[in-house]
Amino acid sequence: MIDILSQSQLRTLMSNQSGPCVSIFMPTHRSGLETLQGPIRLKNLLRQVERELMDTGLKAAQTKKVLKPARTLVNHHFFWRHQDDGLALFLSEGMFSYFRLPVPFQELAVVADRFHLKPLLSFVAGDGRFYVLALSQNRVCLYQANRHTMSEVALEGVPASLREALKAKTVQFQLQYHTAAAANSGNNTAIFHGHGAGAEDQKVRLLQFFRQVDRGLRELFQNEQAPLVVAAVDYLFPIYREANSYPCLADEMVFGNPEETSIQDLHSKAWAIVKPGFSSEEEKSRRQYEELAATERTSNDLPTVLRAAHQGRVDLLFVPVGVQRWGKWDADTESVEIQEKATADNEDLLNLAALFAYVNGGKVLAVAPDRMPNLELIAAVFRY
Repeated sequence: MIDILSQSQLRTLMSNQSGPCVSIFMPTHRSGLETLQGPIRLKNLLRQVERELMDTGLKAAQTKKVLKPARTLVNHHFFWRHQDDGLALFLSEGMFSYFRLPVPFQELAVVADRFHLKPLLSFVAGDGRFYVLALSQNRVCLYQANRHTMSEVALEGVPASLREALKAKTVQFQLQYHTAAAANSGNNTAIFHGHGAGAEDQKVRLLQFFRQVDRGLRELFQNEQAPLVVAAVDYLFPIYREANSYPCLADEMVFGNPEETSIQDLHSKAWAIVKPGFSSEEEKSRRQYEELAATERTSNDLPTVLRAAHQGRVDLLFVPVGVQRWGKWDADTESVEIQEKATADNEDLLNLAALFAYVNGGKVLAVAPDRMPNLELIAAVFRY
């Protein structure tokens, strides 16, 4: 299971500037002998980080204290048997967070005055991130997904199953429905046909159950804008829609019992539902940049964009995933010094521009390098 990464958690990481901050990204494996690579990879990355922390002037005792939580994971066999496609770890004095995500991160370790978060932006700030809620008799599962893959989220405060909610382990849901459009309206009303007088009672109990599910998800989805796709047998969707309070619930659903559907098929069907929205949104942003490209409202110059992002003037920003431009930034003078490689006292300026833009309410699209407008290193649209 993954540890869900929300926008509020991302902002918490952004607000931590009590450096030095350690950010580690690495690919992991879900099963098989390849899972044994994880602890070895992390151990090597921690050795690299230890040297860099010492280069910043951090004392040996402080370095050991900062890295201790991550080093504990190296020999945590259960932890490595329950991984996803990628692992992100963040450490500083008094803080440790990690996220197992369906993102095959490139191996990277960064020591700087703030966390390196650009690899997460493609997952949190758009680029195909969505959720799938699978409802069945025996399980209620939430999956966090992107265009490539998805993984189950550990849920708290959400009922475990429909069977449990109806308090009858042997009940079989034999309800059927057809949809009738209410007169002069575009709304659909579910009409149930059961096998006996208890059909309406069953619907009421399902509605109560789905309201419990919705309440459990409400806190999890605070400040979220990612689409939510429901996967269930067809008659459940109108009832869930009635209970739902999340504004980004998809109009379409994945039909069928999710217990009988592989996670790969579930992901494929859900992605087919949300993909048009993501593709049109990215294309719309790309057209906006291209239409303004000959004006002062856009720039592909890194120092110019960085200053504008710091000032809150960036409305739209494209940054490439897996690419870094190292350098120094002085917030007081807004001076920029681009350097050839990472050192103990510089940082990725692309990451910094993305964080400034995101915190100041700009739209950030972290995309593959070959999806950058005109294959630029950075591309921004200014508010003014």
